[in-house]
Amino acid sequence: MPNDPKNASGADGRRAALFLAGVGIFWIVATFVGRQLGLSQRTRALFDLIALAGFVWALWMTYGIWRSRQNDEG
Repeated sequence: MPNDPKNASGADGRRAALFLAGVGIFWIVATFVGRQLGLSQRTRALFDLIALAGFVWALWMTYGIWRSRQNDEG
């Protein structure tokens, strides 16, 4: 069934998981590259803030999935 809510919820969960993993990898790589290139603390802090925003967005996505599942259950 193409409009099955469980399939949509599963796809949303996979999307959130991949996004979260991507943000984590970005943060690790940005920290490593920033240290190797000798970037300023200000630039490295910008990458940290971008990663923090990504983690907050992933949390928001997860909250949305949880709310949709609560609404589907009744």
